[in-house]
Amino acid sequence: MDDRDMYQKGLSIRQEIFGADVVERRMAAAGEFGAPLQKLINQYAYGEVWGREAIPRKMRSLLALAMTCALNRPNELRIHLRGALKNGCTRDEIREVLLQVAIYCGIPASLEAHNMAIEVFAEEGGAAAKVDY
Repeated sequence: MDDRDMYQKGLSIRQEIFGADVVERRMAAAGEFGAPLQKLINQYAYGEVWGREAIPRKMRSLLALAMTCALNRPNELRIHLRGALKNGCTRDEIREVLLQVAIYCGIPASLEAHNMAIEVFAEEGGAAAKVDY
């Protein structure tokens, strides 16, 4: 597969996970300055890596949640929470990952991620409210 095909494969996978409208907005917001990074994201991150078959997308989503928590990347966490739901992750599976985050990344990281998950679940059509601890 050449670079152009890999780019298209990655763009398609990215759109399936996050929605075409979300991906288009993110790419447009990046503008000319961010176009090379968006190309890298589509071609390499989603075409080359997410497109591999050894690990299913659901598991990749759970891994992405743990890593965005560990790196303290709340914007990416919010996006990947939505993607995880679209990839078939259950709320229980997401909660279990966030509990693991508490052990390896600290309770504050897990609390923030839990609150964000609750917000996303509510936005995605579930009865949930932010928890103040």
